[in-house]
Amino acid sequence: MPRLKTIQWTGDAARIIDQTRLPGELAYLDIKSADEMYDAIKTLKIRGAPAIGIAAAFGLYCGVRDYPESGPVDGMVKLVREKSDYLASSRPTAINLTWALERLQKKVSSVASFGVTRIKSALLAEAREILEEDIQTCRKIGEYGFEQIKNYHAILTHCNAGSLATGEYGTALAAIYVGKEKGKIFHMYADETRPLLQGSRITAFELMAAGIPVTLICDNMAAAVMAMGKVDAVLVGADRIAANGDAANKIGTYGLALIARAHGLPFYVAAPFSTFDLSIQSGKEIPIELRDAGEIINGFGKQTAPANVDVYNPAFDVTPSELISAIITERGVIMPPFDRNIAKMFSG
Repeated sequence: MPRLKTIQWTGDAARIIDQTRLPGELAYLDIKSADEMYDAIKTLKIRGAPAIGIAAAFGLYCGVRDYPESGPVDGMVKLVREKSDYLASSRPTAINLTWALERLQKKVSSVASFGVTRIKSALLAEAREILEEDIQTCRKIGEYGFEQIKNYHAILTHCNAGSLATGEYGTALAAIYVGKEKGKIFHMYADETRPLLQGSRITAFELMAAGIPVTLICDNMAAAVMAMGKVDAVLVGADRIAANGDAANKIGTYGLALIARAHGLPFYVAAPFSTFDLSIQSGKEIPIELRDAGEIINGFGKQTAPANVDVYNPAFDVTPSELISAIITERGVIMPPFDRNIAKMFSG
């Protein structure tokens, strides 16, 4: 089975895999409006920082394509801005979301003088280009990532940073897929990733579909697995990376980095340049999305806690840069000291 593609443009709709129905059912949704895309992103039907950036781009086009061709251009520009702000509010932590929407707004500014029809065609073309660029970007991340981990065998990952989080290859898992293409088969360990189980529902599913050996573990087993010598390295994605290299990723990543450091294992972060937010100096400034208590109290429809218990449910945490061995990007591998080397790579 080939790598799964979480989002594609059909000519009329953005076709996504409904990840809330995995692993029991591989189901697709055709998204034709900004409201439908907002809901898909908010409810995690599509998730993963690069993927929701791509999704928002198509969602923005869908949100304005019915604007009258003969309507005033300034009204169209205003509508683009309003729909962009609306889609950006669906999830606050992943910078790729706002990056993609801002890119489309810049495109609109550059073609606005040509009229409404040109704006619409430019928006769709830019969204499709973002998707294609993401596929190529992730392939490059995979090449650089493979060179970092090629001498290891067992790799632990957290949440999902694979095909289903991007246009195709993934970020962290891109190195695993590139390795397979080169004849190197890694053995993956996938954290369950509570409370929404992206590791068990999604990562294990797509790795098995791609023919990659994978062992699923509960989140609280990571330390024991490392102590037993079963893992050689940890490889994760990111949703936002600050100028100093602090990286926000799915809740539980920070703890995993601490455990890896305690056991002397390398801890790698893989992410595209669009995930960096140089306007933020450290991870303390990264906004952390808080999600509904029901995800913990009534996870997947079964009550597992008292209905009135107080719940704290952050979707992400921030791993300090000093716990990160290297950040793998499409332009190369960034090594410590991150504040200096991130700035150098962006200025190069």
